[in-house]
Amino acid sequence: MIKNFSFANLWAKLKGLTKTKGSSSFFATLLAIAFGLIFGLIVLFIASPENTFGGFSKILFGGFGKMGDVIYFATPILMTGLAVGFAFKMGLFNIGASGQYTMGMFFALYVGFMIDMPSSIHWIVAILAGLLGGMIMGFIPGLLKAFFNVNEVITSIMLNYIGMFLVDMWITGNSKMYVSSLSRTKYLPESIQLTSLNIQNSSANISILIAVTIAVVLYVVLHKTTFGYELIATGHNKHASQYAGINYKRNTVLTMIIAGGLAGLGGAFAILAPSVISGSSMTYEPVNIIAINGFNGIAVALLGNSNPVGIVFSAFFISHIQRGGTSASLFGYKPEIIDVVISVIIYFSAFSLIMSGVIAKFFKNLGKKKKKKDEELIEQTDSKEVS
Repeated sequence: MIKNFSFANLWAKLKGLTKTKGSSSFFATLLAIAFGLIFGLIVLFIASPENTFGGFSKILFGGFGKMGDVIYFATPILMTGLAVGFAFKMGLFNIGASGQYTMGMFFALYVGFMIDMPSSIHWIVAILAGLLGGMIMGFIPGLLKAFFNVNEVITSIMLNYIGMFLVDMWITGNSKMYVSSLSRTKYLPESIQLTSLNIQNSSANISILIAVTIAVVLYVVLHKTTFGYELIATGHNKHASQYAGINYKRNTVLTMIIAGGLAGLGGAFAILAPSVISGSSMTYEPVNIIAINGFNGIAVALLGNSNPVGIVFSAFFISHIQRGGTSASLFGYKPEIIDVVISVIIYFSAFSLIMSGVIAKFFKNLGKKKKKKDEELIEQTDSKEVS
């Protein structure tokens, strides 16, 4: 019984796990993360051998002591990850999440500073404005792709710069938003700030609950609705889906609008959050730098295999190691070293799709070898019986 459980049953379970795409991708992601962490450990050792394990332990476990920050910083990259992953399901590479994120943030700021309304609905309107801002930025590359076959990678990445420069120009030119002496926006009124989760010394707020709900809704839409089936079918084979009667142009535009709106919500969630200073909000500093949260969203989407539920977990993971990495400075590591380590981990994580194929091939080859040995054993047994 013990022998049977240890080998035959375990083998059958491992082999069965690789037969489903979701399970295979999950274990591939874990393996990619493990490789990334090992490589990160090597980088830390080269930088400072005597502090290697102290710094590495902070990266791995430091985030547990900063759960409020982990939640706050996970929210925007969760939304930009959903923006990238949702478009990728249709075979579109939405690399413009940064511009969509920035425009959504500006629309939310504009409603907060420039439009007076009751506090009970003010924050809701600001969030919807952020959604609209992102949708506008997503609509442009979607339209160009659908009707003029312009590569969405080129148009969306250029819109990152256009969105960033436009927002910085609009903010610095608006005295009601911008404080020139501080080179950043004013604090938003407390009435428009998102409700805090009351985690001490953090900006965690209810936006994380909204973001996770959106991820679940997207999962249902993609896997349980006709629209979602059409998107996935188009992503697998554009020409076959068109032959089957799926409206490619309409779905392309809709997909990019939805993706842009998701990233825009990320910008709204980030800027409408309360800060750690009581009564104050987060602020935006127009320094002509593309929002890093958009590109982090690409890593989050790749790590989550573009699955909305997987993206939720990958957003928390990346936020966790980033927060833990900031504590590694206690062991003498410079912030640049920590950024390198985190980048290496994310880089390896991006290979999760390749690792999925490697794992499936590995178990397939093992299965063939085992089958061959079983056949040889049967032949030997039969020959002995005959003799």
